[in-house]
Amino acid sequence: MEKIASFTIDHIKLKPGVYVSRKDHVGDSIITTFDLRMTSPNDEPVMNTAEVHTIEHLGATFLRNHEQWKDKTVYFGPMGCRTGFYLLLAGDYTSRDIVPLVTEMYEFIRDFKGEVPGASPKDCGNYLDMNLSMANYLGKKYLDEVLYGIDDSRLVYPE
Repeated sequence: MEKIASFTIDHIKLKPGVYVSRKDHVGDSIITTFDLRMTSPNDEPVMNTAEVHTIEHLGATFLRNHEQWKDKTVYFGPMGCRTGFYLLLAGDYTSRDIVPLVTEMYEFIRDFKGEVPGASPKDCGNYLDMNLSMANYLGKKYLDEVLYGIDDSRLVYPE
């Protein structure tokens, strides 16, 4: 069986960044999948499920309410390895194209206070597994260490 494309990326060299993971053709449309890598794989501790779950709720809410991107957002959710998130957008984009959107989203996550959207037993299957303060902290860390001043070394997968 062939390895899927994401398993061919050298995770030893991979640093936190914003990467195009793949582009899929669906009918006449292109879906671009982005790898929003927040931690250095196999080097830093992975994120705990509570903060990952909180970032998922906040990020999905932000994207699906964004004036420009709401109708282009296909999916936002965590990687199983808990080192980042996948963002799927309808359209043919580069990593550089979405840095402003990702930056805006993580500023929203960093600054969010109050009730996490969808964090109730009626709205979510595991609503108690949330950690807003850690989601705020990780949003700030990703902004400060990766997104603000991002360069090509964090926008293109390593060879």
